[in-house]
Amino acid sequence: MAFYPKKKSSDFVPAPEGLHFAVCCDVVDLGLVKTSWQGNEAIKDMLRLVWQTEERMTSGAKVGKPYMINKRYTNSTHPKATLRIHIESWRGKKFTDEEFCAFDIEKLIGVCCQIQIAHNVSGGDTYANIMAIVPPPKGRPPLRIEDYTRVKDRPDYKPPVAPPEPDHGDGSFPESVGNTDPADDYSGSEIPF
Repeated sequence: MAFYPKKKSSDFVPAPEGLHFAVCCDVVDLGLVKTSWQGNEAIKDMLRLVWQTEERMTSGAKVGKPYMINKRYTNSTHPKATLRIHIESWRGKKFTDEEFCAFDIEKLIGVCCQIQIAHNVSGGDTYANIMAIVPPPKGRPPLRIEDYTRVKDRPDYKPPVAPPEPDHGDGSFPESVGNTDPADDYSGSEIPF
């Protein structure tokens, strides 16, 4: 009797290519993740941002649901880090180093934007990739997050292993940057960060 491997089946439908109005619905701490690029392996502190688009699925098991799109980022404050580049582009202006180091990334949840999506095909599967993030159109009513439970609030959630604390040699702690967290009255057309 012959035994053949089965092709994985998934009801996941990638978001179509193009520019999409979207709302950020989650920030997921992935912890330390082993990565590989051009044959070099590294352990990096990673996070994932998740969005729902205004456009809804027209096929598959989730007809009528918003498309979901996510991107994994290295949790870095470096000016050339994709995380910083995307958040600054979304914000519509650059951060100072001090501002970005003090920025609470969870403030992105519920904030609207436009996402440029391009597809790539690998191994017969189509993947939607985020190429750019820009502010939402002015005056557009905000999108609301629909039927989504944050990863950290799911019953099967297990927090990632925390990275080791840096050794400062003399036992001191790094200076903390003041956290300005005023209550935001976000209307959807203004970027609250």
